[in-house]
Amino acid sequence: MEATNSVVEALKALADPVRLSILEFLWGPAAEEFRDDEYGICAKDVERFIKVTQPTVSYHMKILVGAGLVAAEKRGQKVYYECVTEGPGEVIRYLERYRTPRRVPGPVGRPSG
Repeated sequence: MEATNSVVEALKALADPVRLSILEFLWGPAAEEFRDDEYGICAKDVERFIKVTQPTVSYHMKILVGAGLVAAEKRGQKVYYECVTEGPGEVIRYLERYRTPRRVPGPVGRPSG
């Protein structure tokens, strides 16, 4: 299985500590008190919880949305975000192959002589 563009983009998106913090917040139980049942979590709440500025949230969310890990919905002046549950599936399937080492067929050790 070769890495597709979507897997590469998702892995790049996950390679940043701020984006990981955002995803952990969106997926975690702390987000429940902020979640709007209809739309998701407002960008302002992400800013407050992660303790970053609006431009920082906007920058990182653009990358997470582009990687298919987060969905965004604009409602008036507010933007709401929610994790895409299918988003990490392809990445997980790709990484699954590294859970167990591949065995190379053939003799192990030196031949006796």
